[in-house]
Amino acid sequence: MPVSRRAAPSRAEAPPKASLQRLANLMRGRRTVALSGAGISTESGIPDYRRPDGTRRNPDPMRHSTFTESAAARRRYWARSAVGWPRFRAARPNDGHRALARLEEAGLVNGVITQNVDRLHQQAGSRRVVDLHGALADVRCLACGAVSCRDAFQGRMLAANPDFPPGAVELRPDGDATLPEGAAEGFAVPGCPECGGALMPDVVFFGGSVPDARAEAAWRLYDEAEVLLVLGSSLAVYSGYRFALQARKAGRPVAILNLGPTRGASNAAVRLEAELGHALPKLARALTGRAKPIGKW
Repeated sequence: MPVSRRAAPSRAEAPPKASLQRLANLMRGRRTVALSGAGISTESGIPDYRRPDGTRRNPDPMRHSTFTESAAARRRYWARSAVGWPRFRAARPNDGHRALARLEEAGLVNGVITQNVDRLHQQAGSRRVVDLHGALADVRCLACGAVSCRDAFQGRMLAANPDFPPGAVELRPDGDATLPEGAAEGFAVPGCPECGGALMPDVVFFGGSVPDARAEAAWRLYDEAEVLLVLGSSLAVYSGYRFALQARKAGRPVAILNLGPTRGASNAAVRLEAELGHALPKLARALTGRAKPIGKW
C-alpha cells in the first residue's frame, strides 16, 4: 500500500521497448532482487491503482491520519473492507508469481521486496519476501499494538452486522470495495480482543511510515542486488522509488517489466512492457535453460 503520492509519470519518460532476451542477458550471472507492485497481482483479480496511462482508477485511498483520528472514517473503511475482504482473500497466485518463485528456487533471484499487501508471493513459493507495506491478513490495535488475524476479525464484524453487505459492490485495490451512499452508517466495528482499542489493518496507509525494522530488512535484501528488477510497479510512490534511486546512485542496473509508464524509466538498463503472467514464465524458462533462445518481444 503506498505511503505517499507522486505525480503520475509520463509516457515520454519510457525508452523504446527492449527484448525479453536482453533482460535475460542482463540478469544472467548477476544477483537480482525483485521489487514488485500491484501490476503483478492484477492477473490474480486484484485491481491496481492506475490505468495504463498512469491516471488513478479510484478516489484516493485511506490516509493514515484520517484513519487514526476519525472514528467515522474507521467505520466507513471497515464497512467497505468487510465486503471486499472475501474476494481479496480468495485471490490466488498467477503464473507471474509462480515464475518468480521458480527463479528464486533456482538461485537466479535473491528475494522480493513487495509493495503489495496480498502475500501472493509467499503463497506462490517465494521464501525471501519483505512485505514493505505490511499485509491485510493481519490487524493491529492502535492502543496496545496487539496483532491478530483478519479472518477472525471478519467473523466478528459479520456477527455484529448480520444484515451486511448491502446490495452490489465493486472491488477496489487492497481488499476495499465501493458501497452505496450511506451504507456504512450504523456499521458496528468490534474493538481489540485484548484491550477493546480501535483496530486497523496492519498495513501502511498513505501518509504513514514503513516500520524501521521492515525498512531495514528491505535494504538488507536490496544490498545483495547487482540488478534491481522492477515488476508491475509505476514507482509513483517514494517507498518503492527510493530503491531505484539508490540503484542509479550506486551504478547498479535497473530493469523494468511493467505495463504503462514507470517513474525513472529513462534511466533503466532494460524497459519492457508486457503482462507479467506471460513474460515472467518465459524469462524463467530462458534463464533456467528450459527453452530455446527468446526472439524479439
